[in-house]
Amino acid sequence: MPASYDALRWIVRAGAAWRLLPGDFPPWHVVYDQARRWLAAGCFEAMAHDLRVVLRLVERRAAEPSAAILDSRTLRSTPESGARAGYDGAKRQKGSKLHAAVDTLGHLLALHVTPADEQDRAQVGQLAAAVQEATGEAVDLAYADQGYTGEVPAKAAEANGMALQIIRAPESKRGFVLLPRRWVVERSFAWAARFRRLARDYERLPQTVAGLHVVAFVTFMLAKATAAFDLVHNTL
Repeated sequence: MPASYDALRWIVRAGAAWRLLPGDFPPWHVVYDQARRWLAAGCFEAMAHDLRVVLRLVERRAAEPSAAILDSRTLRSTPESGARAGYDGAKRQKGSKLHAAVDTLGHLLALHVTPADEQDRAQVGQLAAAVQEATGEAVDLAYADQGYTGEVPAKAAEANGMALQIIRAPESKRGFVLLPRRWVVERSFAWAARFRRLARDYERLPQTVAGLHVVAFVTFMLAKATAAFDLVHNTL
């Protein structure tokens, strides 16, 4: 089992095809079948939840967050995903869109995948409901960018016990401007982008795209937890 998990992490990090799994791991079809069982059972979502609690406590925060940050990233399509890909006019590319919510430390709360032509504001209700389920309805404020403006997303958030606050770029903006709160989720997407399997939409099913993103989040959350443990251990 640990070998299959290491092999899955290698696949996501290296971006290789299943059949190119190095010979010092179990056979590729064994890892693939085990990964499908793990993803279907929601094992990595459970790991992400527990790791988020641990890392928040290490930072001397409450175990469950009171605020979330919403955003999306578009993944360019490939032949494997092409049949369900949509066109994102803002990004000018065809593919899938990952909609995610993180806490104010950048740790994963919820995510799901749609075709890239789906509007961000239409996903607020589903994201907010998933966030409240993951946190025991602890979140009462959600930050988002201007793609989430409008009465419909505000009411969808309110129906799930959240106030939706839009963080706008200054009118006099020139070049890159670091916006409060919004940079946190962008940093989380940057962390995930280091995993080459997530650079494009290489999967046939949107559930697999979402599941492999959770694997990536779990991987760097484990690294942060290990570093925190080592720091505590060395100070004792």
